[in-house]
Amino acid sequence: MTTLTQKKGPGRRWNWNSLRARETRLAWALILPTFIIVFGLVVFPAIFSIWISFHDVGLDNLGDVFSADFVGLDNYRNVINDFAFGPGPLPEGWADSDLLGKIGLFFTKWNWGAAITSVVFSFTATVATVVTGLGAALLLNQPFRGRGVTRAIFLIPYVAPIVSVAFIWRWLLDPRPSGVLNDVLMGLGAIDLPVAYLAQRGLALLLVVFFSAWRYFPFAMLMILARLQAIDSTMYEAADVDGASTWQKFWFITLPELRYVMGAIFLLRLMWTFNKFDDIFLLTGGAAGTNIITVQIYNYLFGLSNVGAASALSMVLAAILAVMLFVYFRWFFIEEE
Repeated sequence: MTTLTQKKGPGRRWNWNSLRARETRLAWALILPTFIIVFGLVVFPAIFSIWISFHDVGLDNLGDVFSADFVGLDNYRNVINDFAFGPGPLPEGWADSDLLGKIGLFFTKWNWGAAITSVVFSFTATVATVVTGLGAALLLNQPFRGRGVTRAIFLIPYVAPIVSVAFIWRWLLDPRPSGVLNDVLMGLGAIDLPVAYLAQRGLALLLVVFFSAWRYFPFAMLMILARLQAIDSTMYEAADVDGASTWQKFWFITLPELRYVMGAIFLLRLMWTFNKFDDIFLLTGGAAGTNIITVQIYNYLFGLSNVGAASALSMVLAAILAVMLFVYFRWFFIEEE
């Protein structure tokens, strides 16, 4: 068998037919198909999108994109200064309103813009998702008849296709009298006329947050439940001997044991929610104060046919997600060490 012939130091020689050389070539050959796919579907489109963001590109000249005019940072300035991105002026009557009035105007009248709406939606939906997942995990961690079936039912929102569940929700919240919620409330006498739930500012965003928490809490539930089942039961037994209440055991034993997994879930869901498009687009299309950055990118691209602006806003979103990713690795992995 041919062996590797080499010398120590800078003058060592490499034997092309050695076992190590053949293993190295085999490793590169196995990696190459994946590298080509990743480069073609991820790396190159990202680099190309950066290039487009500095040029005046629209659907009219997309076929000859490399001859597009260079506009520098104009696309970035335009999307950041756009009224659809940043917050608008304070609503009328703001200065004369008391605290409760200001809160009402803040949620129902003030145009937040896609940036603030994305932050509010992402944080509230993520908190709601983690809290709901924690409650479901605590419930399923208790022994009761039919626990396996309950776990399977709880997973349905997460595994069901987004298009189907979104259209079911739109049917439930249909503004016509035939809508399920309107029909029930009008039958009970709670309302006199049908309500367009997804067309009212404030209420529409609240419903989208509720939908996101309902759809993605199974992910948090599974992660938290796995950690709950790994907690040493002797700590709870010692707490029982000391006379600790259920709340004290939860606060001083359960939550400290869950802090790392809940922190990781929160940061991951925050990044994924901030990058979400289909939930809001299928429910409201970004109307009624639910316009977020991803929906605004879609509007630039297909509504205004401005590929350069869409790419610029995509880069802004990528920068925000990069900061979140840095915080995730910095906080989670350093804390683990």
